[in-house]
Amino acid sequence: MTQKTKSLVGGISILGLAGLICKVVGVLYRIPLASYIGGEGLGIYSKVFQSYNLLLTISSAGIPVAISRMVSHYVTREDPRAARRIFHVAAWALTALGLIATVLLIAFSDFLAQSNGTAETRAGYIAIAPSLLLVCVMSALRGYMQGHRRMLPTAISQLIEQVGKVFIALPLAVAGMRSGGPALGAAGTLLGTSVAEAAALGYMMIAHVRARGEFAAVAQREDGAQLSNALIARRLAVIAVPITLGACIVPLAGWIDSFMLTNLMEAGGMTHEDALLRYGLYSGMVITLINVPTALAMAMSTNLVPAISSALARGDRETASRESGTGLRVASVIGLPCSVGMSLLARPILYLCYGFSREFTPAQLEIAAQLLEVSALTIALFTMVQATSGILQGCGKQRIPMYTLMAGVACKVALNYTLVRVPGINIQGAPIASLVCYAVSMVPNLYYTSKYAAGRLSVKDIVLRPAAATAVMGVVVYALWRWVFTDACLNRRALLLAAVVVCVGAGIVVYAVSAFAFKAIKAEDLPGRIRRRLKK
Repeated sequence: MTQKTKSLVGGISILGLAGLICKVVGVLYRIPLASYIGGEGLGIYSKVFQSYNLLLTISSAGIPVAISRMVSHYVTREDPRAARRIFHVAAWALTALGLIATVLLIAFSDFLAQSNGTAETRAGYIAIAPSLLLVCVMSALRGYMQGHRRMLPTAISQLIEQVGKVFIALPLAVAGMRSGGPALGAAGTLLGTSVAEAAALGYMMIAHVRARGEFAAVAQREDGAQLSNALIARRLAVIAVPITLGACIVPLAGWIDSFMLTNLMEAGGMTHEDALLRYGLYSGMVITLINVPTALAMAMSTNLVPAISSALARGDRETASRESGTGLRVASVIGLPCSVGMSLLARPILYLCYGFSREFTPAQLEIAAQLLEVSALTIALFTMVQATSGILQGCGKQRIPMYTLMAGVACKVALNYTLVRVPGINIQGAPIASLVCYAVSMVPNLYYTSKYAAGRLSVKDIVLRPAAATAVMGVVVYALWRWVFTDACLNRRALLLAAVVVCVGAGIVVYAVSAFAFKAIKAEDLPGRIRRRLKK
């Protein structure tokens, strides 16, 4: 494995591990949160968060990627002065965008609350609004660090965000619930998010100050680029705008869900309370759980952009092709087993996380479990979409994933409208629509990744070998739950915990052995220390 490939895998490992920890903490945090504010409170929280997430994506998604790509380009060319100018221009732009987004969210909080059919969400919009400014400023710092291939500060700041939510948002949720019910409970949770983002921003600023000396020590070429602020702004916009539009597609789909799903269920004859509860089960429980393994996909996409951009800046298409192939293979190796494993263990995982809360009835838990069985299958598709999007962005083809996701979301909206309003299907139509959305996006992304970066794709390495290892794992996990533990464990916490631990642990071991046997995972993918031990 080349040094650059090691850097890619190492970067994925750092951000992936941090992201995975963050997602696990997020799930653990949602368990007591669901108990405190209930399904209705989760529905209110999710409606607000979808609007916030869309505005956040609009204001901060594209520029950090553009910073990372441009900084990586100029650092590779030994021109750190240009990299610093890029950061300064981008930081001012992100600060302005974040401030505008914060003001807009506060100003239109009442309009948004009335539009989504849940007036109780207004306080939540106001509570979460400061996060837009905080995260935008932090995104500039993260992009600059990532352009230098320094992933650890981003990882630590993500951990601070999540841990802060646990120790700040939960107490505020309890206080809000006691003061004004589910609406204020959700608002307290969202206010805690703003405070946690402020803490993470403080850390990133300290990390930046500490790293400035190291960045300044990089040798500067005498013939370095002379970049004006206007030129930098134009180049950032050329890169960032298509990426932003593409990144907005998925949050836009979630935002559309927050408006469509409850209204469509009500149109099918369901009461507002039942519709809000089912939306809360889907968005607050199910989506939270499937977001755990997708953290690795996000880390992969983040690392692929500067890795591919740096290789192309050197004119090294062989390295760009090799790292693209590595990214796609890792996406499959991660996505397939996570998708199948979570789908097979949907009921025990869901019951373990939420089954012992007094806020949810067995019927509600069954609805959530059925949703998770289908929704988990999107993990494999989403992981591949993220990997291909990162590769295409690194190649300067950022418009392609934008267009493919637009097509996918159009299919999702159409299927939502067709399925969710049917009384016998209702909320169960939402995960089906998401599966179609990511499949429609993934197929053309793979074609263009092959065309512009990876060359001819190895179906054996990317699909067949990981699929074979996943099939072996799936048989073992299914047999363990079906015939050893069974549904009788669902109502006994200690036994259920042991069952989930055994099934997941066995699945990991069997998959690892099978993946090596089928050569889905290769020895060079492992850290050097582990490789040396295996040779002994």
